Amino acid sequence: MKEEPIEVEGRVHTVLPGTMFRVELANQHLVLATISGKMRKRWIRLSVGDRVRCEMSPYDLNKARITWRLR
Repeated sequence: MKEEPIEVEGRVHTVLPGTMFRVELANQHLVLATISGKMRKRWIRLSVGDRVRCEMSPYDLNKARITWRLR
């Protein structure tokens, strides 16, 4: 059975090369995040300070996938 991803909200802290981002979660934990495929396809731009919704694997809590940009 496949594990369900953990959904969390955070704020873009740093923009890194290669469409990677450092995202600060609500509990001040920093994770390395990348953009999901649909966001790449639709050319969604992210900058420092944007609120985002991320998915994290329960096995590795240091990496995330950005799935949504919040207003």
